[in-house]
Amino acid sequence: MQVLKSAVNRQVLFFLSLFVSIVTFAQDTKKVDIDISAGGDDSGFFASPWVWVVGAAVFILLLVALLRGGNKRGA
Repeated sequence: MQVLKSAVNRQVLFFLSLFVSIVTFAQDTKKVDIDISAGGDDSGFFASPWVWVVGAAVFILLLVALLRGGNKRGA
């Protein structure tokens, strides 16, 4: 019985590795050049420095509020 399980496991492993290699070869395609600039000087919303400054300030305020709130439980 153990020999039969071992043979079945080897066959399953063989077909699984064959399937994986077929899938990986299917991913090999020609290079596609995509131009994402739609024209103009519009770099997007997140390219503005003030967005990152405001986001960092909000993150720091939330972090401080959470850390201070955790200390009051122990007192």
